Amino acid sequence: MTRRVPLEIDGVVRWPDADAAAFRAEGYWADRSVPEYIADRVGAQPDSTALIDGDCTLTYRQLWDRSSAGAAGLTRLGLRPGDRVVVQLPNGWQFAAFLLACMRTRVIPVMAMPAHRRSELTHLAILSDARALVVADRDRDTDLRAVAQHVAADAPSVEFVVLHGELSSGPTGVAEYSLADCLAAPSGGDPVDGLPLPAGGDVACLLLSGGTTGLPKLIVRTHDDYAYNILACNETSEFDSDTVYLGALPCSHNFALACPGILGTWFAGGVVVLLATPSPRRSLEAIEAHGVTATAAVPAVAQAWIEYQREHHVLRANSLRVLQVGGSRIPDELAARVEPVLGARLQQVFGMAEGLINMTRLDDPADVIETTQGRPVSVADEVRVVDERGEDVPEGAPGRLLTRGPYTPRGYFRAAEHNSRSFTPDGWYGSGDIVVRRPDGNLVVAGRDKDMINRGGEKISAEEVENFAYQVPGVEMAAAVAMPDPVLGERLCLYVTPASGADVTLDEIITLMESAGVAHFKIPERLELVAQIPTTKVGKIDKKALRDDIRARLSRATPGA
Repeated sequence: MTRRVPLEIDGVVRWPDADAAAFRAEGYWADRSVPEYIADRVGAQPDSTALIDGDCTLTYRQLWDRSSAGAAGLTRLGLRPGDRVVVQLPNGWQFAAFLLACMRTRVIPVMAMPAHRRSELTHLAILSDARALVVADRDRDTDLRAVAQHVAADAPSVEFVVLHGELSSGPTGVAEYSLADCLAAPSGGDPVDGLPLPAGGDVACLLLSGGTTGLPKLIVRTHDDYAYNILACNETSEFDSDTVYLGALPCSHNFALACPGILGTWFAGGVVVLLATPSPRRSLEAIEAHGVTATAAVPAVAQAWIEYQREHHVLRANSLRVLQVGGSRIPDELAARVEPVLGARLQQVFGMAEGLINMTRLDDPADVIETTQGRPVSVADEVRVVDERGEDVPEGAPGRLLTRGPYTPRGYFRAAEHNSRSFTPDGWYGSGDIVVRRPDGNLVVAGRDKDMINRGGEKISAEEVENFAYQVPGVEMAAAVAMPDPVLGERLCLYVTPASGADVTLDEIITLMESAGVAHFKIPERLELVAQIPTTKVGKIDKKALRDDIRARLSRATPGA
């Protein structure tokens, strides 16, 4: 079969021809688009349930037909292959249909997060040269219609806004169109007959980097690499046609989208249940009502579900087989509570939208599942753990993670300066994570390179300190960060959110760590009790905000500093 030629788009960093040819020869890349794998299921099981969104249930054929309508709608709006659109939609069937419509027409969705507002959306629109914004009309108390109009005024490339909900009642700067109209089927015939199928090398979507500093970078995912990412995750997570997956995290995030997420579930022929938010009550009730077998959560969400189940005993049918936890490292103490309380096997997921995904296996021993973040999902994933000079460290020693492989891109979109820092000339991507590789190949995340506290030359892993903090009764959430010190450079500060009514003291934490025989330099020297620890847009603890906060507190305590 003749391989289709991908669209050439300025700013996309391609794999070298020799590597691309090798990935195809070895079967990792099949030159098939993401929608083609779902089309296979439409053909094989058209009347099987594909999606449940509240009162709306769609079969595979109905989901495909709605994406066909969306593809026609995109064409009516004048969008062409290669155009970019910033997509900020809540979890729901409209998100799913619109995403597939984009992929089928080779319109490239830029996957914004639900919490993004004017600053981030403007940055994404300008960086991607987006022609349109696709947003909900409101998000709680925020009028996103007004936000979108502000973005359009600041981003010259934006020509119109597509709204999920009510259109503006007054005059607007750029035209507004209804998402419902866009997804409405025109009369007569298949609305996408004759459209060329995407090439494997076409850009499927632009994901966002999850860093805590600066505005997000755009990550290019092609159909070839993203489809392989999904298939490898499916195999490791054992998704099949009996899988019922709860999408409660934002499905615009790589974790819930493709690890294996909603796309992996459809690749396998399973059922996706969508919720707008991962609230404990609604999530556990959905698991019970729909016989959910697998879902994903960040550590804070997993902890909230565990506490709610302990108090209210919602789960009784024991359908939940797998709880994936990722986004940041789950504390060992919390990891040990998942199966006893929720009845599900924990699968730790450590990865990045830039590529490499590591998972514990469902049949791993308990100590591997509870204390490691797994190993690569593909035999083609290359991993190095290196020191500050770029030299490999021995097994068991902490170092910086480098990776490359068939689903780890070779550069960010239109980001030459970032690429020179994050990617080596021979294709290794430096994620910024500090890890330890065990003899069995499993990785243990020790923190981020900027998350290591350097106390007078002694390096302290924030993750290690946080794990001890979680062993103290009454600690609901903990985050260890560096605070500036004129003598040592940095000292260790621990932020803690105590459980309701709990009284956590620094002495308790010191006593526990000393009794465990921890080196003295790792013991926190300051404790800050706060009502809430800040998180980033994708739900990770915002260490930058905490470092800024402790600097401000120290400055206030030292007049004239």
